[in-house]
Amino acid sequence: MQDFSRAVTRALGRAVPFDGVCLLTIDPATLLPTGEIVEDGLPAAAMIRLTEIELREPDFNKFTALARADQPTASLSDATAGDLDRSLRQRELRRPSGFADELRAVLSGTSGTWGALTLLREARSPHFTPAEVRFVASLAGALADGLRRAALIGDAVDGGGGDTGLLVLAADGTVEMANPAAGRWLDELGAGDRPGGHLPLAVRAAASRARAAAADEANDADGRDDGGPAARLARARIRTPAGRWVVVRGSLLGDGPGSRVAVLLEAARPPELAPLIADAYGFTERERLVTELVARGFPTSEIAGRLHLSAYTVQDHLKSIFEKSGTGSRGDLVARLFFDHYAPRLTADGTTSLPRPE
Repeated sequence: MQDFSRAVTRALGRAVPFDGVCLLTIDPATLLPTGEIVEDGLPAAAMIRLTEIELREPDFNKFTALARADQPTASLSDATAGDLDRSLRQRELRRPSGFADELRAVLSGTSGTWGALTLLREARSPHFTPAEVRFVASLAGALADGLRRAALIGDAVDGGGGDTGLLVLAADGTVEMANPAAGRWLDELGAGDRPGGHLPLAVRAAASRARAAAADEANDADGRDDGGPAARLARARIRTPAGRWVVVRGSLLGDGPGSRVAVLLEAARPPELAPLIADAYGFTERERLVTELVARGFPTSEIAGRLHLSAYTVQDHLKSIFEKSGTGSRGDLVARLFFDHYAPRLTADGTTSLPRPE
């Protein structure tokens, strides 16, 4: 991701000069940030307050608003009619750090919104021009596709902070083989290399489900093919004490009750986090959909229209969501989702540690 960020800044800098840059990766399901790369931008100490403003307080050119706009790119000088201090983040954070205008772009493509880009100019530099804003907007789709590829390739290589772990379990559940990455995941889960009976429940469950799926396939009386090898796959999810979500996948190797099971452990990728959040709070499927739309910044009327519900029904769902998540407003809900489920990923990537809201 660092290489992608450097390539983007080099290419953009030739056409649109800037003094600082921040590239965010975003969960396409909820539009909440999952990582950031900052070059010559705001100091690390300012990022906590910047995140709070973005998620909980009104301001100009918020990413959720840009994602729904006809043009996903805008300058702060244009949005404030040249009075930059109308922006809360400008007054509190950016001006004291020596910055003036900023250009924000949401990076969306056909597969969703994968990131956001902020270009910064210092007080001595001119404001961004409409032509520069349009130029960056013209590149948003291509940048989104590049960011998606970089994110998925990076996750495949390092699993979001650790390699993909591989365990091979014998028929009795004992570990026959484990690669070093699997050992690291088990250590993080508090299991180490203990015998199979003491493996994390999610690992044992994935293996059991894979065996059960294969048995169901073999016992199918009418001989239908219900998916072949895919039917033998099973998935479970677990959160480590460090706050990271791990996806555990089990697959039967061979046929028969004595076959071994391969279990993969890897960090949850951004698009997988939304259902994990639903599981964590006990949200129903409808409540999960409402939560995703709230995180995207949609008002009640638009949520109702998209889900073909009445506004009263949406409010009922929101009441239940607030109760289950221990929040009292939309802003509190979005902040809770970020600090509970996304901030740990940023911390794992070496960026600023963000406290949970009170």
